[in-house]
Order: sequence, then C-alpha cells, then structure tokens
Amino acid sequence: MSHQLLKGKRGIIFGALNTESIAWKVAERAHEEGATFTLTNTAVALRMGDTAKLAEKFNTIAIEADATNVQDLENLVVKSMDHLGGKIDFVLHSIGMSPNVRKGRHYSDLDYNMLEKTLDISAVSFHKVLQVARKLDAINEWGSVVALSYVAAQRTFYGYNDMADAKALLESIARSFGYIYGRERRVRINTISQSPTITTAGSGVKGFDRLLDFADRMSPLGNASGDECADYCITLFSDLTKKVTMQNLFHDGGFSSMGMSLKALTQYEKGLGCDCECGDAHDPEDHRYD
Repeated sequence: MSHQLLKGKRGIIFGALNTESIAWKVAERAHEEGATFTLTNTAVALRMGDTAKLAEKFNTIAIEADATNVQDLENLVVKSMDHLGGKIDFVLHSIGMSPNVRKGRHYSDLDYNMLEKTLDISAVSFHKVLQVARKLDAINEWGSVVALSYVAAQRTFYGYNDMADAKALLESIARSFGYIYGRERRVRINTISQSPTITTAGSGVKGFDRLLDFADRMSPLGNASGDECADYCITLFSDLTKKVTMQNLFHDGGFSSMGMSLKALTQYEKGLGCDCECGDAHDPEDHRYD
C-alpha cells in the first residue's frame, strides 16, 4: 500500500544486484512511494546481476561505479543529478564484501591485503560517497543517507570475521559524518542494523543458515525480512524522520536486546553434544573447522 511518502524525492541506490538484494527491495518500495532514483553497481555486478532489468522496469538508468573509486563516484553523482533533474534527497549504501570470508581465512590468520579491501569496500566507500556528495553539494537540505549494518559491529559472531570490523567502522563514519553534514546542511545519516537476511552476500558467511535460525529463535518478533527492511528504509528517507540522525537503528525483531529466549533455551536443552558426526559432548570449536 502506497502512502506517497517519497513523492517528488530523488535518490541513488547502491547494491541492487538481484531480487534477493535488500537494495532491490528498497528500489521497489521507493518507486511505490513516488520516488525517482538511479541505480549503481560495479561493472562486474552489472554484467553478472540483474540491475539493468530493474532500471528498465522503473524507467531509470544503472550507472557503473566502483564505490571505492572517487572519480567513479563523482561521475555517478553528476550523472544522477543530470538524469533526475536536480539534487538528491536520499542515498542507500548497501555494499559489503570480504575476500577473507570468501577465501575461508580465519580471523586469527587474516590476509591483510584482503582486509584492506574488506574495509575499503564495506566501510570506507561510505565515507567516500558522503565526501563526494558534500563537495558537490549534491544532497538537498533534510536529505537522508542510510547504510546497512549488522549487530556484529558490537558483538562477536562466529564466522562473521573481518566484516565485523568493517561494520563497526561503517557505523562510526555515520556518526562522524552525520555531525558534520547535519550541522552544515541538515542532512541525516544513519545505519540500520538488520537481522541476518538471505541475500547473495549474506549467504557467504560460514554457518549462515544456523545463524538465521538462532536469531529467529532469539528474537521475540522473529527475524526482520528484506521486505520489512525496505519499509524501514523508506521511513528514514521520508520527512517523518527529519530529526533522526547519527544513529545505528536496530531492525532485528528485538534480537539485539535479548540474552536468552525460551525458544533458544528449549532447542539448546535438546542436546548439548557436538553437532558433527562424532556425537561427543564436547565443544564443536575443538574441531577447529573455521
């Protein structure tokens, strides 16, 4: 159901790879709520994904841009303003990737070159987007910028690896830049700490299916879906949240405030042994299968 919350607003959406992407769902909801926007992704993602189909569906353009490259971002912002006919009102940063996770490197044995890539792609790119937008005066007063985060920025989650460090940095950038951009131009900057969600990126985390189940059992409202995250993003892009900035907003069914739920405790009591083939009652970590 549309309320036209974004009628007349213009935006840039990063990371809409396919229908599983939260950014894809945000684009669909933004269109329903009356917004116009451009889409952007890397050259590889544009070739491999379905971003071009989404752009065609909404009569817009998909602009190739590496979010770690300042010149690419400058081109993206200028082209977006030209195509949309004015300054931007909202930006979604939905970008994250860890070569260490993809290569199965344990956190205690990181490849530091790959760590630099993780941080640059998943966090520093957010700073670059904001810095370019500010220098080009590309965002309207009371505009809104949102980046997607995860609770692993504050708490340790097995298998999330150096992405946890990247998310912590991402949230710090939102606070630091939020102060500057808010004071100078009344632009809001927030992060959403979303439930584990089935996406192309999320499925690369080791043990993701069990993490998804655990979070759902722990959350009194259950996991927040990608569609529900898109709804939340729309509220942050709208004028209904004009005084919300520099916040990391948990959108996780209550998971971040839980210690132990009845569902999780019940499942735990069913068996304290290892879940591997040996069946022994020992810590699975003893196998060191990270």
